[in-house]
Amino acid sequence: MSHTETQRTFSLALAASALGFIAAPQALASDAAERLTERLDPLETYQAEFEQRILDSSGERLQYAQGEMWLSRPGMLRWEVDAPYSQTVVSDGDEVYLFDPDLEQVTVQNLDNRVTYTPALLLSGSANELTENFDVSYEQDDGDDVFTLVPVSPDTLFEQLSMTFDGDTLTELWMTDSTGQRTAITFEAINQNTSIDAERFRFDIPDGTDVIREQAP
Repeated sequence: MSHTETQRTFSLALAASALGFIAAPQALASDAAERLTERLDPLETYQAEFEQRILDSSGERLQYAQGEMWLSRPGMLRWEVDAPYSQTVVSDGDEVYLFDPDLEQVTVQNLDNRVTYTPALLLSGSANELTENFDVSYEQDDGDDVFTLVPVSPDTLFEQLSMTFDGDTLTELWMTDSTGQRTAITFEAINQNTSIDAERFRFDIPDGTDVIREQAP
């Protein structure tokens, strides 16, 4: 897989987008799902700057990126990578656009509403979706609440997703795939439930851009 294809794969995983902790006794799965739902239900919008690291199975860093993201439930997301390369992922609730300005190319997919395929949709998930699609566990790490989700179905882009909350605020997300490769995202300058202009989730395809339309798996 080429460097550009690798970047593209991880951008889609994160948009469409989680190890060891000092463990307290884990809560029962049903209780853990309820605790996570208590964090997610009040969330209407989320805006933050992020740092993203891709690590191989031995912990060696393969890639680093930083940028900013905006989310509005249900299903709307804008994920902008600023450095070291530019890339934009936009979901308008119906379709997902992945724009690579260097390639002058945009890939368009129908939004896949399966939360096991689109990690970002976990932020708008319900208790029923969580318990039906994931085995959820909960523990505390130095005062933070850590929720680990393992998909029930094998038809997923990740094998494990962890979400860390400081109080009611999501601060970290870790995703592990079947090869042991991990994506670590740290959020800063976080704003929750503030107004976000709906135009933020609209993507106008630039003139001269090649358009590739794909069917979501």
